[in-house]
Amino acid sequence: MRGKFVTLILCLFFGLIASAQTDTTRDASRLLEGVTIHAFEQNRQLKEVSAAVSVIDPLLLQQSANTSLVPAVNSAPGVRMEERSPGSYRINIRGSTLRSPFGVRNVKVYWNDIPFTDPGGNTYLNQLGFYNVNAIEIIKGPAGSMYGAGTGGAILLHSQPDTWAPGIGLHITGGSYNSRAINLSIKAGTEDRQNIINYTHQESDGYRLHTAMRRDIGTWQTNLKVSNRQQLNASFLYGDLYYQTPGALTLKEYSANPQAFRPAAGGFGNAEQVQAAIYQKMLLAGITNKYQFSDHWQNSTTVYGSFVQFDNPTFRTYEKRVEPQFGGRTVFTYSLQGKQTRLQLNAGAEAQRGFFNTRDFKNNQGRPDSVQTDDEIGSWIYNIFAQVNLRLPGDWDLTAGASFNQFHVSDQRLSDPSLPLQQRTYSNQLAPRLALSKKITTAAWLYASVARGFSPPAIAEVLPPSRTISTSLNAETGINYEAGVKSTWLQNRLYTEVNLFYFRLQDAIVQRQQVNAANYYVNAGTTRQKGIEAQLRYAIFPAGQSFFRPSFLYASYTYNDFYYGDFKQGNTDFSGNQLPSVPRNSVSAGLNLATRMGIYVNLNYYYSDKLALNDANTDYAGSYQLLGAKVGYAQTFSSVMVNFFAGADNLGDVRYSLGNDINAAAGRYYNAAAGRNYYGGISVQWHRPKKLSA
Repeated sequence: MRGKFVTLILCLFFGLIASAQTDTTRDASRLLEGVTIHAFEQNRQLKEVSAAVSVIDPLLLQQSANTSLVPAVNSAPGVRMEERSPGSYRINIRGSTLRSPFGVRNVKVYWNDIPFTDPGGNTYLNQLGFYNVNAIEIIKGPAGSMYGAGTGGAILLHSQPDTWAPGIGLHITGGSYNSRAINLSIKAGTEDRQNIINYTHQESDGYRLHTAMRRDIGTWQTNLKVSNRQQLNASFLYGDLYYQTPGALTLKEYSANPQAFRPAAGGFGNAEQVQAAIYQKMLLAGITNKYQFSDHWQNSTTVYGSFVQFDNPTFRTYEKRVEPQFGGRTVFTYSLQGKQTRLQLNAGAEAQRGFFNTRDFKNNQGRPDSVQTDDEIGSWIYNIFAQVNLRLPGDWDLTAGASFNQFHVSDQRLSDPSLPLQQRTYSNQLAPRLALSKKITTAAWLYASVARGFSPPAIAEVLPPSRTISTSLNAETGINYEAGVKSTWLQNRLYTEVNLFYFRLQDAIVQRQQVNAANYYVNAGTTRQKGIEAQLRYAIFPAGQSFFRPSFLYASYTYNDFYYGDFKQGNTDFSGNQLPSVPRNSVSAGLNLATRMGIYVNLNYYYSDKLALNDANTDYAGSYQLLGAKVGYAQTFSSVMVNFFAGADNLGDVRYSLGNDINAAAGRYYNAAAGRNYYGGISVQWHRPKKLSA
């Protein structure tokens, strides 16, 4: 570890010298340096934000097949997106999957300013497809000072295009394992009255047996400029998702046939016999009102409602959930600009309320049988926050913020009237954050921050499939220390960013799994998480070259030294062991070359170190390297843009497991990912020609 830090410091030293000598003249080929960041309500350029924020822009999203966000998200340092089977996603930000057997937990997600994480702490990220996202901002580390619960971080998803262009688009993709997708988008209206209708249908048989998937998503978004001071944005989403769950394999089963589903064992049938699957429908509607009171004051208020219907036949039970919820978020902003100073104040609140019903039945070959448990679950969560950002003379920048949070959960077991109402309130949770940055050259910024976060147990952890009500679980709390440098070189064609962090977590919530495949959760003591994250983006050919269009390459590196501090379970001492689910080293890199003729080539590479599969560190998943390629032809004829493309993922046909079941009983860790696979498609987009002024 010491050698890595020495190397890092030397790289930073020479990098700062080089950045001090570069010409900072802006040109059209600059990439991440000029991106506007919305994280922490900053609305500033990426390099000026004193936080570790990774940006996934449309250029990165288009690097591979137009059917998955996984390759693009995994290009960000410190972030790992997993797909256990088609349609089943997990996101790991600095070790946050320690408590996520599936889904997204310990990370707060917003879609178009609408809270996408429900008041129970769960996020149905699989209800969003490739065409529902135009850009992603990933905040790494505690972001509770502005976004409430979640020590892993926050994700801001934006679906709106950067520029408005009315028209119609049709996108068709097909590939291995009988995968196919079609997307239709319609953009109608004017700059002041925008309407976007989007529909996506996606299907796949999956690489493994019993991994078929079908997803239909329809959205309508409208932006209305009411006046020069007021704007209304509305987003509506309906998603209908079905995917089969094959179950995890032991090492012996995985080595013999990685495509197999989980066999019958322990008195339970195999995945096909029990018809293990997810049936999930979601309806979401949200409206945001932005109002400019004066030159200094403005407000943004979002209200939303959502309804989820969730059915899940598993190896043990048949679970049925209905989850209505509603909530809102409001932010007031005051700004004052001086000659060498700037003041920005943010204050607001967010609240969510959920009324969930969860029923478990005996699973009779994929059909619900006799009722086992019936629970009425109530949850509400709110946070009040305030933040001040002050630009000082000498190019110093200070940000200080904090939030007060409260989370309440209650459970009434209707199937057992003898049990009283069980409830718990997690209150008095203060999440402060202090950050300081300094512009040290015309093209380089140094920053440092300290932040505290908290994360109460999610509903799925308080009431896990084991049906043991766990209101005794404590909330996680942690403090994160961070420092980094962001800089642009070579006339803004090269953007680099390096950060170091140390995160200490108390009462870490970890998953356990019984032999009958039921999950349960415990507080695991403390963790110590040290890491380095580095990334670069380089514009190979700036605008104006004769043969090449602006092209770029990117690379990112992550080093994680994550281990348990004081962690004992019964008579077993795991103190000092490596945290499971997190590779020590990972690398992502890619190249995009585009020519004036319309021919383009995308290459992407990903390396993952081995990772521990259990707290005892007795079992590991091996390291692996992935290589993908995409070639295509894109050209605009009059007002019609046509794009033909073909590509392949996992060109080396590597056997690996993406989305391991951590701490699984009987060593059932492995969910095999696809081998070498191919895809191809066509996109046709018509844009209404702009009217010429008289």
